[in-house]
Amino acid sequence: MASVTTAPARRNMAELITGVAVLLGLALMLVAAIVGEGRKTDSTGYALHASFGHIDGLGVGSDVRLAGVTVGQVTQERVNPATYKAEVTFTVRPDIKLPTDSAAIITSDSLLGGKYIALSPGGDDSTLKAGSTINQTQGAISLEQLLSKFIFSVTDTLTRANKDAADKEATPANGAAPEAAGKTDQP
Repeated sequence: MASVTTAPARRNMAELITGVAVLLGLALMLVAAIVGEGRKTDSTGYALHASFGHIDGLGVGSDVRLAGVTVGQVTQERVNPATYKAEVTFTVRPDIKLPTDSAAIITSDSLLGGKYIALSPGGDDSTLKAGSTINQTQGAISLEQLLSKFIFSVTDTLTRANKDAADKEATPANGAAPEAAGKTDQP
């Protein structure tokens, strides 16, 4: 009889230990994900600087790409109190030598995705050195601003079309007054 009661007790204890081990493993993965967030910066390569009007959605650790290939990462961002522009510092792999007239453009990964810096190389013979500033920049384009401009444009066009149609109905084609337009000469 004693062997019958100890078998379920051992099984329950094994299930309990397994459950606790799984929960501890999940807790450790959660802590590692939280602690590791934002520490994606890769300092290999040389640092470059760029100044943007808007960097909406760009953050430390965001990719820097050339021809769609990741060649570096954003390492720092701050606001210049004198110009009120966002100044971004990023790294570029040491084997990538960019011409001095290159451009930096903040682009979206997708409609819902994050932002990254797309580098567009220029044609100059001299190259950017570590610590140089890219002068040709284009800030992030806000999807919300584009949609509001589109909606305003469509609304404005419809309002004008309705007004023009109403004006045409009020003025007859032969130029007569609106009251006389409906009358006909009858004997």
